[in-house]
Order: sequence, then structure tokens, then C-alpha cells
Amino acid sequence: MMEGPSVDVMALHAALDATRTARGLSWRQLAKELGVSASTISRMANGLNPDVSAFAAMTTWLNMSADDFIVGATRQEEREPELVASLAPLLRARRDLNETDVQYLEEIIGAAARRFELERTTQGG
Repeated sequence: MMEGPSVDVMALHAALDATRTARGLSWRQLAKELGVSASTISRMANGLNPDVSAFAAMTTWLNMSADDFIVGATRQEEREPELVASLAPLLRARRDLNETDVQYLEEIIGAAARRFELERTTQGG
């Protein structure tokens, strides 16, 4: 069975440790700043993955991309991500749009993207 991408927990823990040390924080202080339990960080020292929320908090605190800690991911350079998938975070970050507005825009953009793809496919390019 092929393994998918995973978090390089030891690299993440090392980055947290280096930044924690540079800022003069204890592990407990770091956990408090991150909004995670000290045991979450302790488990990481033993190679166990943090949950998604903790991972997001850690990479944000480090001011680093989550991609910096993902291993085993192979990207197909020639293929763009789906348009709606790329736009969803931007649409949802807008304070002037409510959930219904976002869903409506995603539907419209998705329909247009499917039409564009169909036209490219039928025109051979």
C-alpha cells in the first residue's frame, strides 16, 4: 500500500524548540501561546502527530508554511489545483460575504470552470 503525505513531526518539534529557545520561553509558556496542551508538544517529541488545529497553530506561530513540514507529497507540476478549491479560502476570508454568498459564488465559479474545461476538451486544447 502506498503511503501518502505526512507531517515531519520531528522537524516541526525542532523548529518549535529553536524558536521557543530564541524567545526565552518554557515549553509550558509555548503551549499556552499556541493554545495547545503541554502534553501535545510532549507527544510530538516522541514522534506522534499533532491534530490539525494544533498543527495550524504551530505553523502560524512559527510564521512558516505548513508545506515546510509535509513530507511524501508529490505534486504534479503541470496540473493546476481546481479553481474553486483555490478560491474557497479567499472567498471565506471576506468579511463582506456571508455563508450563503460564498456558496453561491462557489457554485457560479464552479459551473463556469466546468464549462471552460468542457470547451477545452471538445476543442482539443
